[in-house]
Amino acid sequence: MIDADVLRPPRHRVDRRFVLWRTVRAAIGAVVVLVPLGVLHVIFEVARPWTGPVWLVLAACYLIGIAVTPAWRYRVHRWEATDDAVYALEGWLTRKWQIVPISRIQSIDTEIGPVQNLLGIATIKVTTASSEGAISIEGLSRADAEATVDRLRAVTAATPGDAT
Repeated sequence: MIDADVLRPPRHRVDRRFVLWRTVRAAIGAVVVLVPLGVLHVIFEVARPWTGPVWLVLAACYLIGIAVTPAWRYRVHRWEATDDAVYALEGWLTRKWQIVPISRIQSIDTEIGPVQNLLGIATIKVTTASSEGAISIEGLSRADAEATVDRLRAVTAATPGDAT
């Protein structure tokens, strides 16, 4: 049982490569949006009065998203998996702290995208029957992700409960 008197932030920080992964993701998003908008601005003179200012505002937002957000998220994100629960703390402007009791876990998934694969990191997704009960722990080293998934699988298999 989770003791409400000893609630504390999760102990483990995500892997440092999380910052690079989030930076690359933000840069790809910026390119996908800013390049087509820039092309529209160059090709269609009639659109220039609005595409120029929109491009500048979006570029400033993406610059902040690339330069500030990944490091800020790294400082906030924490995780922990115990015999009682899985804990995750994440956020940027707001912080979201989630706790999923082991007895409520329905599935444990590992996600490794192309950039994560290159960087050797992974995301663990712990799902419950509740639509609000899913936890994603991004930016774990692949070794930590594999060990955590194996441990959670063993603990959930040995935990009585209906996982609903």
